This record gives sequence, structure tokens and C-alpha cells, in this order.
Amino acid sequence: MNYTFRFRDVFSSWDILQDGLLLTLRLSVITILAGLVIGTLCAAAMTYGPRWLRLSVQSYVEVIRNTPLIVQLFLVFFGLPSLGVRLDAETASVLTLSVNLGAYTSEIVRAGLEAIPKTQIEAGHALGLTGPQIFRYIVLFPALKTTYPALASQFILLMLATSVVSQISAEDLFHAASIIQSRTFRDFEVYAVVAGIYLALALALRVMFSGFYHLAFGRR
Repeated sequence: MNYTFRFRDVFSSWDILQDGLLLTLRLSVITILAGLVIGTLCAAAMTYGPRWLRLSVQSYVEVIRNTPLIVQLFLVFFGLPSLGVRLDAETASVLTLSVNLGAYTSEIVRAGLEAIPKTQIEAGHALGLTGPQIFRYIVLFPALKTTYPALASQFILLMLATSVVSQISAEDLFHAASIIQSRTFRDFEVYAVVAGIYLALALALRVMFSGFYHLAFGRR
């Protein structure tokens, strides 16, 4: 093999990678927060809502979970303009990723909600707690604690999935890698470095989520 590795060609364009990394982080943070809110509301609707609401949310979840993310992204970015709704690449990315994550999160949180014993809810009523107080302290908090590992894994997968937004020219980390590759033609070096950055991000998120778990729920 006569190939000569030249990683300096990649690191000389670190400013481009840095800008892409910042967008990837921004997309991840906004989407995780929005997806968790959407998922929690949908889970509550499927567990405690009236029949029409349960069916509506279930339809949304099934549609999102059974169609490719990139198709959803293209539908929002390229399809909505046909209806007179035009979104920039970053907004379309946030909207699509949030809706997608919300569907997956809702199923995880719903499993936690349904695992709460009815006797605990009855005990809350006996103590005179209101419905919102029972949901917040007796149902939601324990449910999130139970499902936290699955949620954390889903959030990390979401961060990795943000690379798909490069397909609509959102200037994320993977888009930055494509720009550097087109300039340097150092395919292996570029994508090896980007893979390493994604790996570092995933491991950092795992550590961060683990720390947050111990902070929010305490050690057992």
C-alpha cells in the first residue's frame, strides 16, 4: 500500500469542523429538550387521554416510527414549500428531528407510566393531592427514573442521527466533513476524524447523562 496519510490537511480546516460541530451540538440540545416534552405529553395522552386523543397520538407515533427519518426531513424541507411553508435548513432540521424523537420517546415514557402501580395513584388521592400533583410526583418522576437509561440511549442515537441534515445543506459536522473532503480529497482522513469526533461526543453524552441521573434521582 503506497497511500500516505495526511491528517494535517484535515486539521488545517479545523475552523470548518468547529462550526459544524457547534451546529450539531445545538441541534442535539434543542431536539432532545423538545423531543422529551413532545414524548412526555404524547405518553400522557396515550395513557390517560380520551379515546380520540389516544388514537390521534398513536397514529402520529406509528407514522413517524415506520417511515425513514430522511424521508421525513425531505418532506418538511422540500415538501412544505409546495403548501406555501418555507423553512430554512436549520429550522427544518430542528422540527423534523424533534417530531421524530418525540415519537420514539413517547413509547419509552409510556412504558414507564404504565409500570406505575395503581395503588400509588390511589394513595395520592387518599392524601388529598390534586391530579397534576399526582402526575408530577407519583407518576411522572418515577416513570422517568425507570426509563432514564432507555431515554439516554435514544438521545445519543438522536445526536448521531443529526448527520442526516447535511442532505438538505444544513452546515452540521458531517456537512463540514464533506466540504473538507471536496477540497483535500483526503477521504479516509476526513471521515476518520469525523468518526472520532462523533465517538467522543457519544461517550461524553453518556458520561453527562450518567452524572445527571445521579444528580436528579440519587444513588441507590
